[in-house]
Amino acid sequence: MPWSIALGMREQCSTGDARIAAIAGRQHGVVTREQLAACGIDKSAVTRRLRAGRLHRLHRGVYAVGHRSLSWRGRWLAAVLAAGEGAVLSHASAAALWEFLRPVHGPIHATVAAAARRKKRPGLRLHRSRTLAPSEITHRHGIAVTVPARTITDIRAAVEPYLFRRALRQAELAGHRVPQLGTTRRTRSDLELLFLAVCERHGLPLPLVNHRVHGHLVDFYWPGHRLVVETDSWDYHRGSVAFEDDHGRELALRRHGLAVRRYTGAQIETEPRAVVADLRAALS
Repeated sequence: MPWSIALGMREQCSTGDARIAAIAGRQHGVVTREQLAACGIDKSAVTRRLRAGRLHRLHRGVYAVGHRSLSWRGRWLAAVLAAGEGAVLSHASAAALWEFLRPVHGPIHATVAAAARRKKRPGLRLHRSRTLAPSEITHRHGIAVTVPARTITDIRAAVEPYLFRRALRQAELAGHRVPQLGTTRRTRSDLELLFLAVCERHGLPLPLVNHRVHGHLVDFYWPGHRLVVETDSWDYHRGSVAFEDDHGRELALRRHGLAVRRYTGAQIETEPRAVVADLRAALS
């Protein structure tokens, strides 16, 4: 091959790689087959780059540039791109992008229109929706995603109750407008609702809620077992006076022969099985 032709091919290749790098830099390290073609990278050039380790296939028609060690945002965007036009990140994956829940390994959730023809793909969990409106779609970090209110609605029946409560709380703390969930129980805080949900889920007998015992208002009370449970959270028990009052009430209850258990919000949210095991022992 003449030197001038070889040089021209190298320059063209270098230009194409520069364009690919620029796109990947804007897209968390991923590119699509269509974007490669627009950069002048044909099928044979893609194959050569795959063999050389310069591209890595993530999904059909979607590639990582340079390496497979993508961030979660890169994985989420790759999944949305693989799901096709109009697809958006949704359900638990959307909740993780919004930082309502922690990311978890496994299939990435995306929603497409009900009429969209999409085949099942490894690593993707596709949801078809007839109700997803344009107003329920936005972009976060360059990724099409359901808005917070729709995300919360989608995960309500899809994740464990304690995870749903955590996501709802995080969404509210971040200032998002989310669906307001009613309850028939009289409670003083969302933390109490979470505790009741844990009791129900694990088949524990339900206590009296916000009940007066020997003149003291307690969070939960099992009269037959003479057991009191108090739930603590900085949001609801803030300040030194509240701290002293809580522990003074506990001493008074113990003087009347009641057992007192105290659990933090973090324990109830992240260690529900440990809380349940401790409660079972106290109720036995």
